[in-house]
Order: sequence, then structure tokens, then C-alpha cells
Amino acid sequence: MHDRYESPLSSRYASDEMQYIFSPDKKFSTWRRLWVALARAEMKQGLTNITPEMVAELEAHVDDINYEVAIEREKLVRHDVMSHVYAYGQAAPSAAGVIHLGATSCYVTDNADMVIYRDAMQYIRGELIKVIANLAGFADRYKALPTLGYTHYQPAQLVTVGKRATLWMQDLVSDVSEIDYVLSTLKSLGCRGTTGTEASFMDLFEGDEARIDQMNRMIAADFGFDGCFDVCGQTY
Repeated sequence: MHDRYESPLSSRYASDEMQYIFSPDKKFSTWRRLWVALARAEMKQGLTNITPEMVAELEAHVDDINYEVAIEREKLVRHDVMSHVYAYGQAAPSAAGVIHLGATSCYVTDNADMVIYRDAMQYIRGELIKVIANLAGFADRYKALPTLGYTHYQPAQLVTVGKRATLWMQDLVSDVSEIDYVLSTLKSLGCRGTTGTEASFMDLFEGDEARIDQMNRMIAADFGFDGCFDVCGQTY
């Protein structure tokens, strides 16, 4: 197909792994995993209208995304999240009525984005470590090989090829440190309802804040986050 825009960032430069991380399959399967986590947490916190059988059916259809159903539904409702709620309900009919229960769209869109960004950073970190290791070997091998150094774009004193390679390594080590810091501070948005007040969940759980807090902790833990932001609006 040559009649659609194509970015060289993906077609020419991106690895297969990175293309998958930012693919529709990854995005929408993560949405479904978030809906499973929500339903499971709500069930474990006492919502009797959600059964283990419903959660099991949702889990069974995380990856077999019925895109055609979602595309046709979006033509009608003009809403991407609600279109995929509907499509998921078609795939898991026993649980159709509890998918996205109490949540707002940003529960899946923003939390999924954070999962995707985190996975991408972890992948990049691994690739950086490989490059640093290769450069370390290169620097050691050529640590005594002289080469001309420059200052102000003019020839200056001699350095070695190995020493120059350590400068490249130092930049990459700084990149790893930056990634490690960001990864260590990422939090889940959680599931706080339309404007972050948890009003919908206060209704569902009859005002029991402790159960709502535990539900949020369970969802965050399911995706490898230490916790949620203390306060939030609708968006991350």
C-alpha cells in the first residue's frame, strides 16, 4: 500500500520490538488487561454482580481483539473507548455489563500509555546496556592507540581512541541514569472516575473508601506499579 503516510521512524529505523510496543495490538490488549484488572479488583472488594466466571471470560479474550466490530461501532458512537468496550462485550458476553464499571475513558487510555512508555523505556535501557558493553570492549582494546584531539575545531594534543570512546560511553551511561530515574518514579493513574473524585466508586462501594483504595492498589500492582498518584483529575 503506497497511498497512506508512512513514517521512516518506523519503516526504516524502528526495531520489531519497538514497533510492537507501539502497535494497535499492544495498545488494545493493554486496554483489555486493564478492564480485567478492574473487574477482578472490584469482585475481590465485594461487588457481587461480578463473578469469577465473568473475569475468566474476560481473561480468555484479552488478545483476540475483534477490530472489525470496534471499527463498525465507532462509526455509530464516535468514541474509541466505548467502541472497544462494546467489542469486548461481544467477545465476552457474560461480562459485557461489567466491563469498564465505574471507570472513565482515561482509565484505559492513560494507564495504557504509561504501560507502553514504561515498556519502551525498559527496552531502550536494555539496548543501551548492550551498546555500553560493546563500547567498553572497544575502549579497552584501543586504550593505547593515539589519535589527534581537537579543541575549537583545531588540531590539539594527542588523545587515544579508547579515551574518546569513553566519552561516548559516558553520554550513554547518563541516558541510562535518566531512564532509571523516570522508571523509578512512574506511578499508575489508578481508577478514580470521571474527574478524579471517585464518586462513581463511592456509589458502587457504598462509601467505603478503604475498599476503593485497596482496589486502586490492586490494579497498580497488576501492572507493576508501586502505587498511584495521591490526587488526580481525569487524566494522567
